[in-house]
Amino acid sequence: MNIMLFHSTYGLRPAVRAAADRLRAAGHEVWTPDLFDGRTFETVEEGLAFKDELGKDELLKRAILAAAPYSGRGLVYAGFSLGAATAQTLALGDEKARGLLLLHGTSDIAENASVDELPVQLHVAEPDPFETDDWLSAWYLQMGRTGADVEVYRYAGAGHLYTDPDLDDYDAEAAEATWRTALGFLDSL
Repeated sequence: MNIMLFHSTYGLRPAVRAAADRLRAAGHEVWTPDLFDGRTFETVEEGLAFKDELGKDELLKRAILAAAPYSGRGLVYAGFSLGAATAQTLALGDEKARGLLLLHGTSDIAENASVDELPVQLHVAEPDPFETDDWLSAWYLQMGRTGADVEVYRYAGAGHLYTDPDLDDYDAEAAEATWRTALGFLDSL
């Protein structure tokens, strides 16, 4: 699979590169665009402040420009938290998208979004301060209405960005379960 993997609000950190290496070791071609021009952040608040300064439109423009050279190949869009939201937006707008792998995040769904049985897999903490139960229920129903084929995996007690070993949120057991399931998902596409 050709995978476009977007970083979280922390920026393109070692955990994103390690995830890309893990995916490459499983036989996938992976791109990890740096939407923050080399900036990384120690806290969510710092990252969100930079994202707000950059602006949603500029962030999306950067993501589209990063994916454009490869989208004709049929990409799987993937991302961590903010990167998952970005991946979702691009996947729902790309008729050649092969799949959507969301780690720790989702996004609003345009009313006119429509896909043809796009395989979608979401991995998220339970509870998650950024992905509440009510939000996830509504998101799941909306994704189904777009035509997506959605699977959701919840990890009780894990922190929001539980796959990043450099953060306090890290949960080794949940991270390994996520990667095992995600790799199976990618192999099925």
